[in-house]
Amino acid sequence: MDELLQNLTVTAKDYAGRKGFDEDFLGQHVPLPGLAGVESVLLPYTHFSVLMRRDKRLAAVTGVGIDGSTLMDLDRAGISWKLDPRLPAEQQTGERVYTRNDIDRGHLVRRSSAVWGDTVAEAELANEDTFHYTNAAPQAAKFNQGLELWLGIESYLQEHAAQYRSRIVVFTGPIFSALDPVYRGVDIPLRYFKVAAFIHQGGLAATGYVVDQTPQLADLPDVSRPGVTEDVPPLGPFRTFQAPIRDIAELTGLDLDQLVAVDRMPVATTLGAARVGSTWRELGAAEDLDLDFDLKD
Repeated sequence: MDELLQNLTVTAKDYAGRKGFDEDFLGQHVPLPGLAGVESVLLPYTHFSVLMRRDKRLAAVTGVGIDGSTLMDLDRAGISWKLDPRLPAEQQTGERVYTRNDIDRGHLVRRSSAVWGDTVAEAELANEDTFHYTNAAPQAAKFNQGLELWLGIESYLQEHAAQYRSRIVVFTGPIFSALDPVYRGVDIPLRYFKVAAFIHQGGLAATGYVVDQTPQLADLPDVSRPGVTEDVPPLGPFRTFQAPIRDIAELTGLDLDQLVAVDRMPVATTLGAARVGSTWRELGAAEDLDLDFDLKD
């Protein structure tokens, strides 16, 4: 009912001023990755954009620019999750999926990453925009609330941007697969990816990461699709990996060629025909990141 009332009072015209993700944010043209062969719709917000997959009712990818020189510390008090009136409600994953269970609305674009601007009003609008269901993905509560390392990676990059007053672009999204359980009509992604892009010594650089909340399934390649269930799907402890961006492109179908070419994970230059997943580096802390440079350089 709250979603219905919200959509009666907020219309697509209210979003006319949203500019979305700035593809020239880094001073070099870095577009939001596209997804060929899948019906999608691009939704611009304040400082970020969401490419929605109509078939999955979830985002294929989100893109946000983080301006370390104008980040603000705003709280989330009083902000409610809402549907986006620019997209039919049946093409979004709304409150029904998150009711009476341990499934969280997991932000894809982190709230703190989007909250910046030249004015407080700009930062406040970005803060509110991150609370659209289009920017959420269903995640086990322990996965979302206790994901210190996954959040820590972006925090590490965000703090670097703030400390050195620099800019970073982050693309995030689900990795859909045949193993994903279907809960209340929505696929629950078992894996998520993050790709960070930034300027290093005058050139574009990027790094990629994958989080897996079902290691017991990931280790069993012959497990069949769990199928449709009204019960909350069993989701195990998470593992976080640094992964070649090439692998992320292969798993998601997203066009990441530009960032594959500037991947700063050392093994990325010698992948050859290596099997997807065979060179992933499991992380225990942000300090375990495997880069061929120092972020402070």
